[in-house]
Amino acid sequence: MAHQIQGSEKIVETLQGEHSIELVLVDRERDTERLREVCLEQSIPLEEGSTNDLWRMSAVGTTDALALIGREPKGELDDIFARGGSIWLLDGVQYPTNIGFGIRTVEVSGADAVVLNIPRTHEDRRTIRRSSMRADRFIPVVYSDTETIIATAKAAGFRIIAAEDVGTVGPWDADLTGNVLLVVGAEREGVSQEVLDACDEVVRLPMDGFVPSYNLQVAVSVLAVEALRQRNAKK
Repeated sequence: MAHQIQGSEKIVETLQGEHSIELVLVDRERDTERLREVCLEQSIPLEEGSTNDLWRMSAVGTTDALALIGREPKGELDDIFARGGSIWLLDGVQYPTNIGFGIRTVEVSGADAVVLNIPRTHEDRRTIRRSSMRADRFIPVVYSDTETIIATAKAAGFRIIAAEDVGTVGPWDADLTGNVLLVVGAEREGVSQEVLDACDEVVRLPMDGFVPSYNLQVAVSVLAVEALRQRNAKK
């Protein structure tokens, strides 16, 4: 799962030994020349960001550089499932801003990839990127079709767990760890029948109000935080 190293000096020190750094983000307004040189020598992808960009992303506050460890930020469908871990399917989700929010939440929760099963226009992808706070720089976002996604997940030994109102247990009563494809459905239709038929388990968020439905953002958040809690408990 994804973690970060803060500060150019610490990152350079880490790069000089055995490491699993996959990407480095530097403050474009700070002197990080030594770090840039080492990244170039080792072919480590490097991104630039503003001071505010790094401040928002850093777990410790102001810093001149951040390194991503524990997650490869790019990959195709076969690649991400071959790596294993926690992958999310936003099944039929229509609104680009909702997709962007979902990607950001999934990335923050330390998952390994996001898959989408509806093609998007160039303009849609720009909106998705903006609303995700450009979190797609740090996590693979892969487009495919439902049949291929399910087949690839099954072939890689992934369990498929969806959140839907036909679920029989709460998310905290299901095992959300290991190699798992977590699914939330579209804004109106929910999780498609094709995906439900392929699920190993369906969980349900408790509801006790007059309008018996949470919005998509709540469903993603609840499931993401619970999955992270369970993974951390196993460390």
